[in-house]
Amino acid sequence: MRINIDELQNITHQEAGKFEETRFEKIHNVIFSSSYEGSLVVAKEIADLIKKKQAKKQPCILGLATGSSPIRVYEELVRMHHEEGLSFTNVITFNLDEYYPMDRYNIQSYHYFMHEHLFNHIDILPENIHIPDGKVSPEELYQYCIDYEMKIKSYGGLDFQLLGIGRTGHIGFNEPGSHFNSGTRSITLDHVTRADAAPAFLGIDNVPRKAITMGIGTIRNAKRIVLLAWGSKKAGIIKKSIEGEITPQIPATYLQEHNNVTFVLDDDAASELTRVKTPWLVTSCHWTESLKLKAVVWLSEFLDKSILKLTDKDYNDNGMSGLLTEEGTAYDLNIKMFNKMQHTITGWPGGKPNADDSNRPERAFPASKRVIIFSPHPDDDVISMGGTFDRLIEQGHEVHVAYQTSGNIAVSDEEALKFAEIAHNLNPSDQISSIIRFLKNKKESDIDTVEVRQLKAHIRRSESLGATRYLGLKDTNVHFLDLPFYETGTIKKANLSEADIEIMVNLIDAIKPHQIYAAGDLADPHGTHRVCLNALTSAIDALKDKDYMNDCWVWLYRGAWHEWESYEIEMAVPMSPDQVLRKRRAIFHHQSQKDGVMFQGEDSREFWVRAEDRNLLTAKKYNALGLADYAAIEAFKRYYF
Repeated sequence: MRINIDELQNITHQEAGKFEETRFEKIHNVIFSSSYEGSLVVAKEIADLIKKKQAKKQPCILGLATGSSPIRVYEELVRMHHEEGLSFTNVITFNLDEYYPMDRYNIQSYHYFMHEHLFNHIDILPENIHIPDGKVSPEELYQYCIDYEMKIKSYGGLDFQLLGIGRTGHIGFNEPGSHFNSGTRSITLDHVTRADAAPAFLGIDNVPRKAITMGIGTIRNAKRIVLLAWGSKKAGIIKKSIEGEITPQIPATYLQEHNNVTFVLDDDAASELTRVKTPWLVTSCHWTESLKLKAVVWLSEFLDKSILKLTDKDYNDNGMSGLLTEEGTAYDLNIKMFNKMQHTITGWPGGKPNADDSNRPERAFPASKRVIIFSPHPDDDVISMGGTFDRLIEQGHEVHVAYQTSGNIAVSDEEALKFAEIAHNLNPSDQISSIIRFLKNKKESDIDTVEVRQLKAHIRRSESLGATRYLGLKDTNVHFLDLPFYETGTIKKANLSEADIEIMVNLIDAIKPHQIYAAGDLADPHGTHRVCLNALTSAIDALKDKDYMNDCWVWLYRGAWHEWESYEIEMAVPMSPDQVLRKRRAIFHHQSQKDGVMFQGEDSREFWVRAEDRNLLTAKKYNALGLADYAAIEAFKRYYF
């Protein structure tokens, strides 16, 4: 159920519990189609609270969070300040946490984050900003935390607390095991928390092991709490926090006992909630064709029975009697859904020439298609769809690959130094000497020089060309776009700009493709996939009235972190054991991303292992549904525009 935005603050989770479809839920939550939409609503609530307090000549005490989740909220508050005159002169802020030890001027500090994203752009009084000091001495730390807690209490507590949530269920840095009544204190960070932070620190070894955080008790004393969660990576912990039992192992579950809390979610973060994932277990459903397929695949996987073996009793026992009423017998429904899944399978991702394509995922004509594979980083193409890439070339299509970013930040300093020293030995120059000096003396907070970034980009380019040449693609069909939003030299990227979109538009317009493949993996831990997909969709919007776009189909693949659910897949490209090996060898050309890659996320396996395991799992899922037994399958979902 979607709540009207005007009801966001007014409906408590007790009231929401009256609705049948939310009967499994213990925390009020609102689902938005995008994080952008949800962020605007939260920003408006904060702005309204500030104005209400101003009218009463009272201070507004805000508890603020860091991380990627609240960034758009802060952007909207800044916009309101500049364009609508929203003043922050009566606002007093307390930040949730800070790494320890951490210098406030370090670009990874939360002090730096808050000033960059909010405080430097509004009229808040400097003395009203409170952020834990990551440089307080160990001897003074205990008393410092007590004083921070007492400072909050001196203002009567927090009027509004903004939260994110970690995959451990932590709020602030209250890790699993945190006490219900805990106050501001120092804490040791969980490994998962540090792994999630690793991209920003260019590797987990650089992530501090400790932090200062407001306690659970401090947060619970806030008069109003809003927790933000975006993306599929948060879906599992959101389900546990909202539907599970209260437990110190998932600190966010403590919020179930707060009387004025709302979780603001996007569709992906809400995807594991019972009313979203399996609505037939909660209430009567409007059975669309997509929901029917989802339900049948879920039932097959849940009961570990192939689709064609499901019985009337299986459906009736699992909340789907209404579906059988519409479809007749289980036999009829099973065959219908089995055929839908079977028709997703094709060994001809570009379409099979001179064949009946009425039940195939792709068109038979034109027999030879112009294809663009967009790859956010210089290895996503072979990691995510290397087998399909190989097949498209083998089957005679005009294939182009476009690397949207340089991927330079993913090259370690050690790898860059190795190449710089080789270049210096072959042909000494002042520029190479300068690069070597910089890398040998680089400090933790230093941003790579332009020359170092160029070297790292060239490393990724050479690896990409090695992989595409191995697959038989001509160098003239390889395009390095170097989208400007990425070229900041830091993990934090610029906003997508017209310049980025224009580069995409120009390439598509020059090739006039019949097929586009692009990354739809929004669980990418450093967000580049999401921006690159936005760049593509914006380019498509600009070009969709062109005649050739009527013949262009867009297929989305997933990256190294997740795969499409079985019921979401619209094209499944099987691979033989030999093709699995060819894909592996193509990935191996990306040597800088092997053996301790910098942006591993929570998964310690190398990318080629992840890719093979994921493709094998997809094949096993298809086989378990009663379909053919393949060595591996790459999966795609069509994007309609």
